[in-house]
Amino acid sequence: MKIILSPDPLLREVCAPIDPDDASVEHLARQMVSLMYKNNGVGLAGPQVGVLKRIVVIDVAPDDEDGARTHAQVLINPHITWHSDETAVVSEACLSIPGCSFDVRRYVSVSAECTNERGEKVVYEKAEGLLAHCLQHEFDHLEGKTIFENLDPISRIDALRVYREALARGAKPGDVGDG
Repeated sequence: MKIILSPDPLLREVCAPIDPDDASVEHLARQMVSLMYKNNGVGLAGPQVGVLKRIVVIDVAPDDEDGARTHAQVLINPHITWHSDETAVVSEACLSIPGCSFDVRRYVSVSAECTNERGEKVVYEKAEGLLAHCLQHEFDHLEGKTIFENLDPISRIDALRVYREALARGAKPGDVGDG
């Protein structure tokens, strides 16, 4: 399993729901969590690994005292159920767009529902901060959107130039730069 980089057309596809009885979900989730951690990410969505299914893994919790990251959450068929009226501009990076970070406007707070890899319902009620930003970013991937689609046309042109330069410098997933 590897991280798919923009402009791969898989990143532009809308993902299909996952069958709750799909026995392969737990294995897929473990692979995605491992890849997310290996690349120092806080979130990873199915299309970013070439799987056009509605699965996301996230870990926005602080590292443990020994520096370990062990708080991964698996979100199956997630959807946002509510968002605040208030928005804010946040700096975002993406494992599929290495070497860059860009200012993106996001809702300050969101609520979301999904199931986990064990089929249990999970509700995120009025999530804020990094969790809210991560949920929105990863849900965008499930709808075939990347950071680029969240930028105004002029900013998008600049962002694509920055990204091409980052790739030319050899940027790899997990590399973060200035946008």
